[in-house]
Amino acid sequence: MKRIIVLTGVITLLFSVLCPGQGCVAIRGGTSCSGNFGNSQNLHQGEFNTQLGFRHFKSFRHFRGDVEEINRVLEGTEVINRSNFIDVGINYGLSDRFFLSLLLPYVSHTRSSMYEHGGNPPNGLGDRHVTSSNGLADIRLGAGYWLFDPARHNFNYALGLGVKLPTGRFDYTDTFYNQGPNKDQEVDKVVDQSIQPGDGGIGIALEVQGYHPLSHSIGLSTNVYYLFNFQETNGVSTANGNSTFSCPDQFALRIGGFYNTRSGFSTFLGGRLEGVPANDVLGGSAGYRRPGYAYSVEPGVGFSKNKFSFFASCPLAVYRNRTQSYEDKARTTQTGVYRHGDAAFADYLVSLVFSYRFGKAGHQEMGPTILPLNH
Repeated sequence: MKRIIVLTGVITLLFSVLCPGQGCVAIRGGTSCSGNFGNSQNLHQGEFNTQLGFRHFKSFRHFRGDVEEINRVLEGTEVINRSNFIDVGINYGLSDRFFLSLLLPYVSHTRSSMYEHGGNPPNGLGDRHVTSSNGLADIRLGAGYWLFDPARHNFNYALGLGVKLPTGRFDYTDTFYNQGPNKDQEVDKVVDQSIQPGDGGIGIALEVQGYHPLSHSIGLSTNVYYLFNFQETNGVSTANGNSTFSCPDQFALRIGGFYNTRSGFSTFLGGRLEGVPANDVLGGSAGYRRPGYAYSVEPGVGFSKNKFSFFASCPLAVYRNRTQSYEDKARTTQTGVYRHGDAAFADYLVSLVFSYRFGKAGHQEMGPTILPLNH
């Protein structure tokens, strides 16, 4: 009898991709540097798990601190980012507990604004235009290890170590309108940091994930992730030339509960915290960044049959905070005038993940089963 564990169909997808930050707080796509870390669960030696993930969000609500600047939408001066992420991932079981992962991310962004194209009214032209970017983002490689023998436990926790490579462009340019002293020129300039495909730095990620069944059909899952970016800036000047882009740290926390049925359908409800800190743990924190974080409630549904699994979720933002950046604090000290930049956040994010396992056919039963999911 083929070993079937309840979480294979659901939790392998719940952790497949920690979603990107929903707006101008630039958390890159496929946050999990170990590369779809959770899809490694219960992989046997020589077995593969492949994934295709898609995510989309539209950010337009401006926050300074945790206060929304409602006037931006009412006046029509809001910045609107539309972002799409396509991730191709693969995990390979070196053993029943040790695994390797690879994530290949592709991004497509558009950014609509007035302030970048002649300025917001009443002092600016109030002329809205769009800049865009697309292409390969930062590739992630990783390895992980399940702490407990899956043949003897129906719960488990894993430690992961990953590396983020600077493969995505971090100096992407596009046309900006109404430039120059008379605001009558079209100039090719670097696009905003929030729609750059990459950040230009090499990062090291630490991750902990786990699952813990409470009954035959109900259980808990959790994931904690932190990306250390060692490079302070990537050397690319912002469009206004006042600073250079920072290579910031990133963090994410996810916890939730799941309910599984014998028919292969599952539901999930959880909470997530994700963001960019104002100060990095290692290295300097100078350069331009929009730090902040968001709390979201995440409902989701899944289906698993044989070696195929699907999971869809829609994190809904319930709290957003654009924190004061390192540069904000430095300029406040230098000038004596309080400075605190803003950032746009999304209301929700749509996430879809398809997963397929193959290889290592005919492996033997190795431990307790909890609930079949028609695998």
